This record gives sequence, structure tokens and C-alpha cells, in this order.
Amino acid sequence: MNHLGDTFINGAWRPAGGTQLDVINPASEAVEATITTASAQDVDDAVAAARAAFDGGWSTSDPQERRAALERILVEYDKRADEMVEAMTSEMGAPLGFSRSVQIAMPRERFVMAAKILQDYRFEEQVGTSLVVREPVGVCAFITPWNWPLNQAASKIAYGLAAGCTIVWKPSEVSPLSAIVLTEAIAAAGLPEGVFNMVQGDGPSVGAQLSSHGDVDMVSFTGSTRGGIAVAQSAAATVKRVHQELGGKSANLILPSADFAKAVAAGTKLCFRNTGQSCQAPTRMLVERSRMDEAAEIAARAAEEMKTGDPREQGTDLGPLVSKVQWDRVQGLIESGLSEGATAVTGGPGKPEGLDTGYYVRPTVFRDVTNDMRIAREEIFGPVLCLLGYDSEEEACAIANDTPYGLATYVSGSDPEALKRVSRAIRVGRVYLNYAAAKGDVPFGGYRQSGNGREQGVHGLEDFTELKAILGYAAA
Repeated sequence: MNHLGDTFINGAWRPAGGTQLDVINPASEAVEATITTASAQDVDDAVAAARAAFDGGWSTSDPQERRAALERILVEYDKRADEMVEAMTSEMGAPLGFSRSVQIAMPRERFVMAAKILQDYRFEEQVGTSLVVREPVGVCAFITPWNWPLNQAASKIAYGLAAGCTIVWKPSEVSPLSAIVLTEAIAAAGLPEGVFNMVQGDGPSVGAQLSSHGDVDMVSFTGSTRGGIAVAQSAAATVKRVHQELGGKSANLILPSADFAKAVAAGTKLCFRNTGQSCQAPTRMLVERSRMDEAAEIAARAAEEMKTGDPREQGTDLGPLVSKVQWDRVQGLIESGLSEGATAVTGGPGKPEGLDTGYYVRPTVFRDVTNDMRIAREEIFGPVLCLLGYDSEEEACAIANDTPYGLATYVSGSDPEALKRVSRAIRVGRVYLNYAAAKGDVPFGGYRQSGNGREQGVHGLEDFTELKAILGYAAA
């Protein structure tokens, strides 16, 4: 891999002017690579390049030109798939098979969908004697997380480019290696100079500078709610557009009409996907109180069937958590669950047997959790499932809504009317019925402290645009 010490600004790689930062392999706890962060001057230069490119023609380019650019990125992306898999497994511990089939496949779909939408999307609409026009919002700063390092980035980059915006991207400093490979793909696609720029660094320095920068028109952030608050506060002085996809504490309602054993087992495994490091993971499973014993047995068995271990070893389902900081946080939350009276039916504190090196966690299932416990209220971001009981559909919906978050909810059942009632009763941005597959042609985003704005699909494209009304157009 090249460019560990570089930024990508105005169509060229150049040495970064900041400090060196080690990238830790979470499976070995060893230094995997060392990158160089961007200096304040690098950030200013990247924003200036994006501004010049926006004003210089990208904002008014033909949508079909932008579609062709996205398709060229896809060609270069595919050439580097193996390198992306290797980078992602090294930097965040995702099992090789999962890196390839999910972590790399999903970002690719974002570029495919954005290009497809541009084939016939209309940026202008006649309304009476007026013309309503969607124009690109401007220079966009994209700040993305480590847990889905390319998917969350592609959800912004593909649609920002499609809309005609220019971009300065700051990937997570925890997972910067796959970002370098994606940037190499975009660089090889031959976009006009300055349309896409990438700077490495952390949130308090590079992220804060981008958020407050007077020449940035929009900042789109994916990460923790605490980080989103900091971004919004930093952006407030310049009244720029702030677009956020933040935390979640998703409920998983197993309704009386569900295939109970199948729904509980599938929900457990989905909760642990990506080693539980997903903002919309179904971490609160709601089951009829009278079936708690049965649910606990099924969930424990499903958790124990998942293999935790070396992400490079065939058959591994769960790799390590991304960092020591994250491991310590998850351990603290598991301990809090026990101290507050929940029962761990499998898993618990500490590392799995035989895995002394690496940030591994024992897949844990808690039963008899109440919604006032920390493990039911805080985003754990690890392989920890909470089982909560309910006595009525109304109580289940009330528990699901009793959270500051509103990103996603999962509902299993065979009664169409009940599925519809529950889906409408819960205030979240997405509802997955019977574990429906995630789709990139519909909007993704949340209510309340899960953020604002939407990504993906037509609605995701439109979130990177401004609306202009031209009155009297028909008479002009």
C-alpha cells in the first residue's frame, strides 16, 4: 500500500504536514502501519481546491458526465477489491469473508445506485409558472467512522458526487488504510482536479477544522451522538448545513405470531454481526414475558454457535473489537449489566478462552433486562444482546420508543395488520420486517439523537442539494 504519509489534494498525492499516527491491528495488538495526519494548512488547501473545483464547473456539469465518473470509479474499485479486504481486516479486525462479502460489497452498491439514479433523475421541475431547481449544496466535508469504514463513506461520496458537490473527506483515524485504497481508486478514475480530496486526522483537530471552516457549505458526519453534537456546535457559527447519522439502540420485537425459535436465533446472530459494532444492531430483543426462559435458551445457543477468533482464519464469525478503548468500554458495560441485576445466560466479562492477545469479547446474552439499565439505554457497540419482556403489543411499542435514539427497529411476525401497526407506532427511520435485507434504494437515517438527514437512494441524493425557485419562468 502506498501513500501512508500523504494527503490527496487537488488531484494529486502530496506529503501530509501533520504528525505520525500508528494504526493498531486489533487481532495482534501490534502496529500494522503508520500514517501521517493532515496539518491545518493541508485542510485549508483541500477546502480551497474543492471550492475552486465547485466554482470551476463541477457544480454545473452534465449529470451524465457525473454518472460516467461514478462508473469509472467502480471499475477502479473492482481492481482493488483484494487490497481493500486486506486493509479492512488489518485495521478493524473484520473476518476476511465478512470483509469481502459485506464490508466491500456494500460500498460498491452505493456507487452503482448513485450512477443508476442519474440515468433519469430530473434536477428541474416546472410548477405552474415557476421552475424549481435542485442545485448542489456546495463544498462538503465528510467525516466517517471506523465500524463500516467504506460503506458509510461511499454513502456520502457517491451521492455527493452525483449531486454535483465537491468533497473533502476525513476518514476515521482508527481505520485509515481502506480509505487510502478507496482514494487511490477515485484518483485513478480521473475526476477533475479538486472535486475529491482526502485528509487524514482525528476529530478534535482535522474534523473540528472542517466543521467550522467558512468555505465548507455542508458537513456530513457519521459517528457517535457525542461526536455529532461536537460537529453541530463547531458548524453553528457559519450556519452551514449539518447532516448526521449517529448512534442507535434498536429494538427487535418478536411478536406472538412470529416463528419464535427462528426469529430469536436470527435476531441474536444479526445483533452480533460485525462483532456488534453497528449503529443499527438489534441489541434490545423484546419477547413475551411468558417465553423469556425459551428465548434465553435459544439466544444462548445461537451465540455459542458463532465462532470468535482470528479474522484471517476460515470459519471465523466474530473478530476482535476495533481497539483497546472499545474493549474496555464493552467490558465496563457487561459488568454494569451484572451489577444492575441482569443475568448473563452466556458470555460475560473477559476474553474468550485461548484468545489472550487481541481485543476479543465473549459473545454475551443478558436476560431479564429492564429498560432502565445501562445496557438497555447505552449503545454498547459489542456482541452483547439484551432480552426484555413484555405483556402486550402496546407495552412492547412503549419499550421500543423509550430511548433517546431512533435509528432502526426490527419486527418479526406473520400477522400483516400487527406488523403494520407496530411499524407505524415506533419512531425510527427504518423498520425491518422479518429481517428484511438492507436496501440502498430507500433512505437511511434516524429520528431524535440518531441524527438528521438521510443517505442512500433518491432521498440521499436530494440531501446534498439546495432548492431554488425561479418564479415567472414560463413567461421569461
